[in-house]
This record gives sequence, structure tokens and C-alpha cells, in this order.
Amino acid sequence: MFHYLFPPLSIGLGLQLFLCELSYVRTKDPAWEAAARFWTRVFAVNFALGVSTGLVMEFEFGTNWAAYSRFVGDVFGSALAAEGIFAFFLESGFLAVLVFGWDRVGPKMHLFSTMMVFLGSVFSAVWIVVANSWQQTPAGYKIVWHDVQGEMMPCAEVTDFWAMVLNPSSVDRLTHTVIGAFVLGAFFVASVCTFYLLKKRHQEVARRCLSIALPSALLFTGLAAVTGHDSAQKLIDTQPAKLAAIEAHFHTTDEPTGLYLFGWPDTENETVHFGVQVPNLLSWMVYGDHTKPVPAMDQIPVDERPPIWLPFQTFHLMVASGTLMIAVAILGCWSWYRKSYENRRWLMWLVVLMPLAAMTANQAGWVTAEVGRQPWVVYPSVQDGVQMMGMRTADGLSESVTAQQVLSSIILFGVIYSLLFAIWVFVLNNKIQHGPETVEELAEHKRSLLKESLSEAISHGGTSHGSMMDDEGTR
Repeated sequence: MFHYLFPPLSIGLGLQLFLCELSYVRTKDPAWEAAARFWTRVFAVNFALGVSTGLVMEFEFGTNWAAYSRFVGDVFGSALAAEGIFAFFLESGFLAVLVFGWDRVGPKMHLFSTMMVFLGSVFSAVWIVVANSWQQTPAGYKIVWHDVQGEMMPCAEVTDFWAMVLNPSSVDRLTHTVIGAFVLGAFFVASVCTFYLLKKRHQEVARRCLSIALPSALLFTGLAAVTGHDSAQKLIDTQPAKLAAIEAHFHTTDEPTGLYLFGWPDTENETVHFGVQVPNLLSWMVYGDHTKPVPAMDQIPVDERPPIWLPFQTFHLMVASGTLMIAVAILGCWSWYRKSYENRRWLMWLVVLMPLAAMTANQAGWVTAEVGRQPWVVYPSVQDGVQMMGMRTADGLSESVTAQQVLSSIILFGVIYSLLFAIWVFVLNNKIQHGPETVEELAEHKRSLLKESLSEAISHGGTSHGSMMDDEGTR
């Protein structure tokens, strides 16, 4: 979960950075250039934390999840190799130009580098989400058995690469995940720029960025609702236990099924305390038919049922956060269009806080997806009419790793990640408090660079002329 703070923000910021720089290249407006330079610095800080925390997770496959790694190695090897070749090298290759290329390459080349880094971050998300989606809705594989130190162990072997990539949930989950990142990036930019307007600082740059960020927030919050609905709707076919868990739907009846707005699930008594339910709504959202009952948890074998309380709460927290963001985006865009945005300080402070709602929605959605698939780390499936075994989470652990070792590593990484989080907040706050350069400061910076270049050229020319005179005198 800690690592997942950073990739969505990198993807979302990457899009906003590209749009700012594109506006600069098209208009030659120095305020857009100042904005692009500023967001480049913020992007670099977040990208560095994302890479450093993500590398640790790769080692966890082998150290804590050895049996799981053997089972999914062929599948994950394909997806992660593609991620490394197509995404990470694309990002890292152009990142240096993005961060250090200002004043060294032309505007169009720098814009191209920004676009490549942004696309690389999206490609990374593609392959990571594909690999994760395959665990939830496996496709394009068969089970083979290998002799591992005298014991026969099952392994998933890819038989159809594109069936594996385009498994039943990958497209819906990918679009929802990436759009969620775009929502975070849009609200992050809107938050910082609104803060500047509230403090009467960097107003020229802030207004330009808000003209992109607020419409982006409105567009992507709406798309997130659509893709989220599509993804949840397909659970009835792919993961009915997860659907029953996120709605705390305990008992199947012949009546249409309602949807809880909130409540407190009681698994022991199979009821929901303090719940407010909209009649027939779940039936309509799942089937498009408000009269059709939805199968409940009692249709799932007891030993295959996921936890209910946590995915129920995180799912509803995600929906509530998303609804709040849609409302704020609508109000923000309407006020901006009516030129009354800066007169509504209560709305501006709401926008300042919206990155917290976006991060909450992203984290809550991830918890819902991962806890809701338990007890399976890889779901069983049917391939070409043949029932394929899955893998339970308890069976994927490394047998040689003790509980004490896992606990000690969790504590150690908890301390390290706490320090990294503190550094991230400190550096990010420092960048934001400093803010973008003014148009005048940027112009002065360019003049000083031009003077340095001319001085070097004159010095180099003088040295060359002196050398030629010495050579002539020698002859």
C-alpha cells in the first residue's frame, strides 16, 4: 500500500506536466514554461520514491512468496519482462532529458521526452495491472507439474500470451486504475494552484494550470465512475464472492436485491447493523434489471469465502470519495466558468483537500480488490472446458521463512518507509512552498545562460586564435 502512494501520482502528474508543456510549445507563453519547469521538479521527487519502494516488492516474491513465485513464474515473467523492456527503459531513458534537459535541448525535443516518460509510466501500469488481473481472472494458461527437490509442484504455463494479457478483467481494471491516477494528478495540480491563489502567490502560473486541472478532474472523475461500474458489474460472472463481500450480501432470496449506502457488517450473525439500503438498486446495477435477485454469500463454499467487513468498508469509502470528488469537480468547473471561483474560499479549500480524497479512493479500491479475492492468491478457472486449479494465499508462502522473520522485516521496513514518507513530505512541501519561477526570474535565468554561453564561446575563440598565432610564429 505504501508503494501505491507514488505510481498513481506519477502517472497523473505526468499527464498534467505534458499538457502544461504542450501549451507552452504551442503558445510560447513563458508562464506555461514556468509551470512545466515547476511540475517537472515535483514529478522527479515522486518518481524517485516510486522506483525505490517498488524495487523492494520484486524481491518479496522470492523471499516471502517462493511457492507462489514458482506457480506464477511463467506468467509474471512474461508480463514483468514486457514491463521492463517497453516501460521502464522508456521512462529511464528519457527521464534524464526531462529533468536535466531544460536549457539543453529544444522545446519540442523536451516535450517529446516528457511524453515518452508519461507513456512509459502508463505502460508500466499496463503490465503490472495485467499481471494482477490474471491472478483474479486467469486465462491463456495450463497447469504443468515440475519436480522441485523430489516434490512435484504445480506451475502455470502460458499457452496463449494475448489471452493472458486480455484476461476477463484486465481491460476494466486497467482503465479504472489509470483513470484513477489521472484523477489524482488533476486534483493534485488543482490543489497546489488553488493554495497559491488563496495565498496570493504565483497567481499567473496557478490560473493557467487550473484551466487544465479543473476540467481534467471533471472529465476523469466521470470516467472513473463509468469504468468502476463496468468493473464491478462483471464481478457477478468472474468473482461472485467478492461482489457478495463488498455489498455484505449474506442470503440469497427470490426478491430483488438492495444496495447498502453504508453499514456495519456482522459476519457472525450474517447481518448489517446501522445499514441504509436502497431497495432493488444492486439488482439494477448488476443486471440492468431491478427485479432480478443477486446471488449471495451463501452460494459460496464456506472455505472459499473472503473477509466481508474490510472490503465492504473500503469499497463504500472508495465510492463515497469518488462521489465527493465528482461534486467538487462540477462545482469547481462551474465556478471557474462563471469566473467566481476565487470568490468562493470554502470551495477553494475543498479543492485543496481533494488529493487526500483521491489517494483514499485509490488505496481503498486496491484493498477492496486484494482482500476481496481471498482466500485465493490465484483464482481457479476453467480453460477450454478443463477445470484449472488455483492457489490459496496460505499455500503461496515461503516454507523456510518463519513468522518471526516476517514480523521483524515488517517492523524494519515500517521504520524505513516512515523515514522515506517523512522525506517525501518534507521535499515535496519545500518544492511547493518555493513554487514556480516568475516570468521575470525565468527571463533573467535565460539571459544569464546566454551570457555564459557567449563568454565560453569568446573564451574558446580567443584561445583558438592565440594557438594559431603561436603556430604561425613558430613557422
